[in-house]
Order: sequence, then C-alpha cells, then structure tokens
Amino acid sequence: MGLANAATRALRAYDPGHDLPALRRDYGERLIELGSNETSLGASPAVAAAITAALPDIYRYPDPKGGSLKRALAAHLGVEPAQIALGNGSHELLMLIAQCFADAQTSVVYSQYGFAVFAIGTAAAGAQPVCVPALPADHATAPLGHNLAAMAAAVRDDTRLVFVANPNNPTGTWFDDAALDAFLAALPEHVVVIVDEAYAEYVTAPGMQSAVRLLRGPQARRNLIVTRTFSKSYALAGLRVGYAIGSVEAICVLERLRESFNVNGLGLVAAEAALADTDHAARIREHTASEREWLAARLRERGLRVFPSQTNFVLVDFGRPASEIEAQLFRHAVVVRPMAGYGLPNCLRISVGTRAESERLLEALA
Repeated sequence: MGLANAATRALRAYDPGHDLPALRRDYGERLIELGSNETSLGASPAVAAAITAALPDIYRYPDPKGGSLKRALAAHLGVEPAQIALGNGSHELLMLIAQCFADAQTSVVYSQYGFAVFAIGTAAAGAQPVCVPALPADHATAPLGHNLAAMAAAVRDDTRLVFVANPNNPTGTWFDDAALDAFLAALPEHVVVIVDEAYAEYVTAPGMQSAVRLLRGPQARRNLIVTRTFSKSYALAGLRVGYAIGSVEAICVLERLRESFNVNGLGLVAAEAALADTDHAARIREHTASEREWLAARLRERGLRVFPSQTNFVLVDFGRPASEIEAQLFRHAVVVRPMAGYGLPNCLRISVGTRAESERLLEALA
C-alpha cells in the first residue's frame, strides 16, 4: 500500500513456515516438530500450578510493571529491578530497542547469518543496515559465526546500535568472555551494544558467562543491553515472555515506548514459577547437551557436516540444496527449518528433541 512509510514498505511479513496448528490436527502424535527450537521436555510442573491459581483473575489487567517477576529476575541475575524491562518475547524488545535508538540518520551493525530480527528491527527503524560478513565455513572454532573484529571495524560515526547473538541463531556458534570483552573495548561509547542471549541457558562451553556480568555494580556498562527469553530453555514459547537487562538509564528509555500490559498475567506468573524451579532448568540443560551430542554424532556418521552448537539445535550442511530433503522429511511428518532465507540453501536447522523424536528424524532421512 502506497500510504505506508518507506521503512514499512521495504519490509516483508514474518514467514512462520508450515501451518503447525493445522499439521497438529492432521497428523496428531505422528508429527515430529523439530523446526522451532522448542524445549522437548516441556515446562516445569510448577508452571501449570501457577497458571491454574491465576485463572480466576484473568478478567483483571496484569501488573503493568511486572514487579514481582522483575524482582525475581533481579535476584536471579544479581542486578536491580530497575535494570529490567519485560517484553512479549525478546523479539518485541529487539524491535523496541531499534525503535528507541536508531533512525534514518543512523546505521546499525550486525553479522551475516545473525538472528533475522536484527535486520527486521533495523529496517523498521529506517536505519542504514551494515551487515558484516561472517567468519568462513572452515574457521577452526566458530564456522559461520560473528567476525567480531570486522564488526568493530565496520562501526561508523553514525552507528548507534550493534547487534550480536551469543549463542547465535541459526548457526549455533558462540564466543567466549574474553572475545566479548575485547569487542566491547574496541567500540566507541556512542554505540549501544545488544547481546541477544536467547539460548544462554543451554551453554556448557568453558570460559563463557552471560554478558549480564558486565551490568552489575558501579562499573556497569551504560551502553550494553542483554536480551533473554522464557521461550527456549524455560519452555514457555506459547506465553511469550522476554526481558532486557541494561543500565537504569537505558531501561528507562525502553519504558517510554514499551506497550502497556505487554506481558499477560498468566505469562507473568508462569515465568516466575519457571525461574524458581532450578532443578527442572538443570534437567533441561543436561538433557539438551547430551541429546545434542548424540544427534550430531549420528548425523556425522551419515557423512553430513554438523556445525558446533551451544544451543538446542544443530545446523546441518547436506552439501547440496536442502529443499528437497526438507520436503521429503515433511512427507514423513518430520518438520525442520530450511535455511535458504538466511543465505544457507544447503543447510537445515534441526531442533534437539527427545531420543524418540531424533530416531524418527534419522529413520526419515534414511
């Protein structure tokens, strides 16, 4: 429509892939969903209990500030509640950050093969995108990962935002604390750095903590924002709860444009219950790490290239266009995620499921 502004006209609507609700009706328990990076073990039992207890109050508006969840997150992360903003998933917060800090007079730096929302948020803000080529596929430790040195070099006088994801979707790649510290030290103070940590709870690699460590105490960085979500390891994808951690000043900026009541009442209580069940969170982390390595080994036995991952998915290179392979899997009621839209036409992204789900995948590949 010609009346839309230029930034919106340049956008395309988000493509969710297959119509999964319809497929669930058609296939029932035969359907194996390995395309959306959901946690196969499901949410903590405490979540259902918290939602049930909150149901009588669904006619009321939720807490617009999400105070109880913020206090629980602050205690969990070692920051102040005023350093946290809540969102309808981290997707909303990433879009909000771009809206708050970028405009048509500025540029935004992000990596090739980085999370798709980085480019979408940049376009929606009307900012100039600076997409930095990723590391080569034969890189020893982070194939297809962020080239942090090149990203730092790409920052211009008009750059206001730099997006990185650690670990990254869809490549599964990561960088350690020393690399992040060096990267931040190379950037000017006028640049706000966003570290998206949607998959941080799955990390088992040594030398890698959350970037939240840089937001604690009097030495907290003013130009750093970390985004996280309850959709992945906490298994609340259907409730859409995310959060951002930053300096009090940065969070105050986000609060000016954050939509009222953007996190629903059931989502607030469910997220707090999930956060409190540390035993369930540990089980998910251990299960994912174990099943990820098992699945990667079985795929490599078939001669496929499986990139290293610290997430709940693996990126698999089939050495030829993967569209027909994805279509064949679909005919066996196995849903995975094609990567042509990311510029990786030979690759599929496969979520780590239960052992039974992975075995069905392998049978279908055969």
